[in-house]
Amino acid sequence: MSEEILINVTPPETRVALIENGIVQEVLIERTANRGLVGNIYKGKVCRVLPGMQAAFVDAGLARAAFLHAADISTPNGDKSTDITQLVQEGSYIVVQVVKDPLGSKGARLTTNISIPSRYLVYMPNNHTTGVSQKIEDEEERQRLKQILREVAEECGLKGGFIARTAAEGIDAEELRQDMIFLQRLWQSIQEKAHSTNSIRIVHEDLPLALRALRDLAGPEVEKISIDSRSTWEKAMQFAEKFNKDIAGLVRYYPGERPLFDLYNVEDEIQKALARRVDLKSGGHLIIDQTEAMTTIDVNTGGFVGHHNLEETIFKTNLEAAQAICRQLRLRNLGGIIIIDFIDMAEAEHKRQVMRALERCLARDHARTTICEVSSLGLVEMTRKRTRESLEHVLCDNCPTCNGRGYIKTAETTCYEIFREILREARQFESQSLLVLASPEVVDRLLDEESQELAELEQFIGKPIRLQAESLYTQEQYDVVLV
Repeated sequence: MSEEILINVTPPETRVALIENGIVQEVLIERTANRGLVGNIYKGKVCRVLPGMQAAFVDAGLARAAFLHAADISTPNGDKSTDITQLVQEGSYIVVQVVKDPLGSKGARLTTNISIPSRYLVYMPNNHTTGVSQKIEDEEERQRLKQILREVAEECGLKGGFIARTAAEGIDAEELRQDMIFLQRLWQSIQEKAHSTNSIRIVHEDLPLALRALRDLAGPEVEKISIDSRSTWEKAMQFAEKFNKDIAGLVRYYPGERPLFDLYNVEDEIQKALARRVDLKSGGHLIIDQTEAMTTIDVNTGGFVGHHNLEETIFKTNLEAAQAICRQLRLRNLGGIIIIDFIDMAEAEHKRQVMRALERCLARDHARTTICEVSSLGLVEMTRKRTRESLEHVLCDNCPTCNGRGYIKTAETTCYEIFREILREARQFESQSLLVLASPEVVDRLLDEESQELAELEQFIGKPIRLQAESLYTQEQYDVVLV
């Protein structure tokens, strides 16, 4: 598996694409006017405590009050069953970290279980856990890393917990020791900032997207990192030289005239990722619907008819769909509850193989996922950790015509609504005539298919009805004016 990281920078926006074997797998976007908040640490003020929800709202200086649940508040003994009223009081100041960006109408999600990542480690000052990333599977390596973390913490008197990230695999003790000391000093600096003021303020801001990509995405399989901005490339080189010398030789400045994302077809993939339908190579397709509560994915055979029998056709379509779904989850950054409706399979072995294929593909996902077995209704239920808004929410807004429903009323439906409104107006008010303002499509139908009904309505109310097409009206909009 070969990987490349592309970083496209313009003054208002930074975009990062992760390419695996020439295929776009992830796209991250950060806009200067609306930078993500995840990882930022604030000194906030508790503005409301809700015992019924076991939660509190905290003013951290953001657009909306942020949400802090009792389970996300660290306690000296680690007891999470303590009542919220015993943990925080209204008007008190508290140091919190953002774990979820504001999503839709919801404010940011906060925690007091602070975690500060570096290249090789994650430091948790309010915890005492020593752990290793689950993606490091070799048991000897896991034990080696745990022993190094414990010995260095004891030798240097470091408090708090440390978790070795995937990138720590094979790293020698001295480099890990330097990382641990750096994180301890950074936390001391954050504490000093928080204690030096009695006002709401940000005390630590996470790295910008371009540098976060070097820290979080640049694994051992990355062969090249291309950046199309000279100033960002210079900052990236300084960051690499200081924190991750292994990747310094991979970071390259791209000065070409052709846009960097065009070279790898990233722009086309972004456009495809905004569509409901995803075509599969076999001829089948996926339908992806993202809602407030969950995301649903429906698998269809489409034009794929197979070569042997129906069961084999369904099995092959589901196998291909499993891989495509994993890619779409990463590419679209879909999170929360996800329901997958694979095509019904009769053979238990086929179901098992499709589930294993789904699990293997998700193992490469940077976000944490949990999968349930096929339910009695033939559905696969899973969750994917959501911290930032999806690609659709970043790039799109609700359609002003349908208000986000995804469909609009037919011209026929609007015509019948107009008829009812004319009757209502004619009975309530006195007028010489009525004027109907509507979209060209609706007016055309009133003059054509509905002309007989319109004439009968005129005769019934005893008043002339005039029509006027308004090009700015949507197919659902109309006005009946008394003249």
